[in-house]
Amino acid sequence: MRIVSQGGMICADLKIVPITLKVANSFVIEHHRHHDSCTGCRFAIGLIGNGDLIGVCICGRPVSRYLDDGFTLEVNRCCVKDGFKNACSKLYGACCRIAKEMGYIKVITYTLESEEGTSLVASNFTCEGAAGGKIWTGVRNRDNGVPKEYKKRWVRML
Repeated sequence: MRIVSQGGMICADLKIVPITLKVANSFVIEHHRHHDSCTGCRFAIGLIGNGDLIGVCICGRPVSRYLDDGFTLEVNRCCVKDGFKNACSKLYGACCRIAKEMGYIKVITYTLESEEGTSLVASNFTCEGAAGGKIWTGVRNRDNGVPKEYKKRWVRML
């Protein structure tokens, strides 16, 4: 049994469960600080605590076509309700275990430059440094609502 504190509340029996992209996207739309839903995925997982969905991860092919080699998986969204310590790390770890079983050799994800990446470090990811520009839409000068700052790419070899 794993115990997680949430603002004085104890959340016991955290469990990773498979979920649909539709359920994961609904959670992301409601709880993510700056991202919207994903178009597609390879798989999505949820984290259940005290009977409630408290976090999700959506994993798919790398958005960058240069990194899409068939053996690299990208965590496109990781979203957890506020106040749940270690929940992101648990989700990242589960994504990596699932990816390894599926035959992937590398998992990547991105954070905003202003984010520390503590959960990623705890999940054995390594920061590769700056990646891309301030706006990532595939179309020049199109605003997608994401904060306009550089990103950092994180990688974990499996």
